[in-house]
Amino acid sequence: MTARKSVPKDRFPTLFATLKTQTYHDPSTRGPGSHTIRTIAWNPTGLLIATGSADRTLRIWNPEKPQVKNSTELRGHTGAIERVAWNPTKEAELASVSSDGTCRFWDVRSKTCIASVPLGGEGLTVGWASDGSLVLAGRKDDTLIPIYLSPDSPPTAGPPLPQSLQTNQTLFNPVGPPTTLLLTTGDGSVRICSWPPPPPNAATADGGSNSHGIHTASPSRASTPAPPTFTSSLQLLHTLHAHTSACVSLAMSPTSRYLAIGGSDALISLFDTHDWICRRTLSSLSGSVKSVSFSWDGSYVIGGSDEGTGIDIAHAETGETVSRIETTFPAPCVSWHPNGKYWIAYSGDPGGLKIVGAAGGGM
Repeated sequence: MTARKSVPKDRFPTLFATLKTQTYHDPSTRGPGSHTIRTIAWNPTGLLIATGSADRTLRIWNPEKPQVKNSTELRGHTGAIERVAWNPTKEAELASVSSDGTCRFWDVRSKTCIASVPLGGEGLTVGWASDGSLVLAGRKDDTLIPIYLSPDSPPTAGPPLPQSLQTNQTLFNPVGPPTTLLLTTGDGSVRICSWPPPPPNAATADGGSNSHGIHTASPSRASTPAPPTFTSSLQLLHTLHAHTSACVSLAMSPTSRYLAIGGSDALISLFDTHDWICRRTLSSLSGSVKSVSFSWDGSYVIGGSDEGTGIDIAHAETGETVSRIETTFPAPCVSWHPNGKYWIAYSGDPGGLKIVGAAGGGM
């Protein structure tokens, strides 16, 4: 199969304008606001997309078959679905956290919940380590719960990690076993910490990170460890002073060149991961940046907000706005297709999930 080529900035506006938008209507909608989508996520292959909603609906869609009969509803949560995330190493394994205080693991093919892990409080966020060995769930009281996964045993929660600052999102290093953790904070910074936390009364080793705190080793290192004993404090490696108010969202480009950080100040800052310097700031949004996402090639970046309308597409290398998706309502959740297509999924429309590109076009 021939690899897809990136579309250059000068050709992008014309080609992107040919893409047509598909709507995915969920019959669970019971009236205005009843089915607010709070989270969306593509699986690693881009063949499926998950949506989680305020009314407890967790649904898996086939982007090429928009009829609800071709979707899968995963039932079990008793509260709003706050965040979903796919296992990066398995195309059909999903994790979801809910205000019901659980993190659930799903086998999408069999439509079953394979495990439910109590969090000890209302769930807010969830993210996988890139090797699939660990899930980090976050509660609304800013406590992190590591959950360790092994083929031979059910998911096991480690000791809670309470944070002193508001923590809206976490992100592990993009390659190999988890050695570096990035956390957005309420004081406008992103903390880069080593993983795992240091054991009690022990000096902390380097942990295998490079000078930038992002691990780049081969995934061939040791397999899933048993839940360790560690302190509730993370070892801070570096602090990025990104915004004048809370950092809300973050995303690493697929090339690992840039880290995008969305703030409650309606700005997106792009940090160069080689020297952790902010190269440019995107200022086209109207409110708090609830989500950020890079295109599959890392060339373009978008942000989602629950204020204002429209989604501006910026060129990552220049910060220039190259195209715009007009929306009638704010779009807080936005996500690029992960695998060779310039499709964009977004929430906010009462009609349901929308995906630009899924209905056809010349790109």
